[in-house]
Amino acid sequence: MAPQGESLRRRAYLALEGGRAGGPAGAVVEAGLIALIVLNVAAYTLQSVPSFEDAHRHALAAFEFVSIVAFALEYALRLWTAPEDPAARDGPFLGRLFFAARPMMVIDFVAVAPAIVALFVPFADLRVLRLVRLLRLLKIARYSPALSALAHVLAQERRALYGSLLLFVCAMLLFAAAMHAAEGAVQPQAFGTIPEAMWWAVATLTTVGYGDVVPHTAIGRALAGVAMIVGLGLAALPVGIVATGFANSIHRRDFVVTFGMLARVPLFKGFDAATVSEIMDLLRAYTVSTGDIICPAGERAAAMYFLVAGEVEAQMPTHRLRFAAGDFFGELGLVEHDLRDATLVAVQTSRLLELSAGDFETLVRKHPGLNEAVERLAPKPSAEPWLVQEELDEARAVQEPKRP
Repeated sequence: MAPQGESLRRRAYLALEGGRAGGPAGAVVEAGLIALIVLNVAAYTLQSVPSFEDAHRHALAAFEFVSIVAFALEYALRLWTAPEDPAARDGPFLGRLFFAARPMMVIDFVAVAPAIVALFVPFADLRVLRLVRLLRLLKIARYSPALSALAHVLAQERRALYGSLLLFVCAMLLFAAAMHAAEGAVQPQAFGTIPEAMWWAVATLTTVGYGDVVPHTAIGRALAGVAMIVGLGLAALPVGIVATGFANSIHRRDFVVTFGMLARVPLFKGFDAATVSEIMDLLRAYTVSTGDIICPAGERAAAMYFLVAGEVEAQMPTHRLRFAAGDFFGELGLVEHDLRDATLVAVQTSRLLELSAGDFETLVRKHPGLNEAVERLAPKPSAEPWLVQEELDEARAVQEPKRP
């Protein structure tokens, strides 16, 4: 049995991780910290209203004290449980030091830093400290998969984003210098120097166009028109880079999930990656709502299905069969060219991938190995209905064991 201190540290680590990894305690800790972060942002916002601050000064001070204690305790516990992290290294001291240098831990420290500064430096500008408190909102990134995905995409596309930033800086300097040459003598207060003209260049290239500084000469207006057109492309460039990164990330994830499902189907077992990828190109994705009938009993089999998410039930006269995410069904109907003997109903909102009967037949004719698998799995003409179900169960049994 592990030492009591080690066991307690492990439980604290799992609780701080939150969600399913931490169990009920983790879910409570996560919900509590998210609520505290949101309330801190709300308090910071309302504190800027003089009448509200005057009326609730003591309550706001008490809430700030409670928040500082909670965030400081969270930070200390995370440092204490750092050795439990799977990526921990370099021993207890250096490991915790490297752990504290992680971006999210730096944000956690910033969440309590203003109070520490105010305690030891009483003459510090409180307005600046209050502004730093707003950075507590960044702590919520720890609990947001969407923000984590965004950070991952930005990290992956950083070289392309650096390139677009470099293009913007070059364009800004070029148009600022050109406008200085064209308008410097006419408007010395706005375009007298290149640094002064850079303000106009930034406002124009970002398509903001404040209008506080505008060209007066024909050449200046022509340059401004070109800058506006160039600015549209430069502003769209990072947006396109990030959007493409998100799309690629989603496609990679879907590719891995779909490839894994196809590779487990008995009909497609042993096929090379190129063939499985060809099958993936033929799949049609769609979503069904709870209670929707995917295909009724007595209908001729028109497709086989792969369940990406959700749950589907096959309702037969004698019993029912449930399919969960990662399962496939309907392939035996295509193999035996017969009517469906079960009604397939979505138990909850589900995402499906459909391989139509026509595409299935094309694949059978194109790939001899698939044709042999079809003949091997096809039920005998004299088979009784319950034997067809047994073959379905046998086909499903060759899949990898599902996680509970």
